[in-house]
Amino acid sequence: MTEQQILTKLTAVCSRAEHCKEDMRRKMERWEVEDDMQEKVIAYLVKEQYIDEERYARSFIRAKKEYNHWGEKKIEQALYMKRIPKDIYEPILKEICNNDFYDILKSLLQNKKRSVKASSDYELRGKLMRFAMQRGFTYDQICEVIDEI
Repeated sequence: MTEQQILTKLTAVCSRAEHCKEDMRRKMERWEVEDDMQEKVIAYLVKEQYIDEERYARSFIRAKKEYNHWGEKKIEQALYMKRIPKDIYEPILKEICNNDFYDILKSLLQNKKRSVKASSDYELRGKLMRFAMQRGFTYDQICEVIDEI
């Protein structure tokens, strides 16, 4: 593929949805684009504001919180895997998610509690705790909500 063909495809992809640099690198690696060409294309996409890591982090955090009901730790891990710098996503996480995680976790655990079969309160608590930890909530958040419900 020529550089122009790559740019055309990637600008179209970026126009439809938010993407990060790592997403574009993975796409170009699948297309077997050389490393120096990848860097030129990514530099162009950033310069022309097709890619903005902060904008991407903001939309990613909002989507995972509202639609997937992920906890702060799981979101943080996913952003780390996408190589978004911590100094970009950490303030956004704090801004968007401070109080919302409590409400999300409470509704998740109440729904899960109805479907879990446990012979004792201890077993129920353990199952709810594991479920919430898999969703990326912290131990303190989980204990606070489980004690309430």
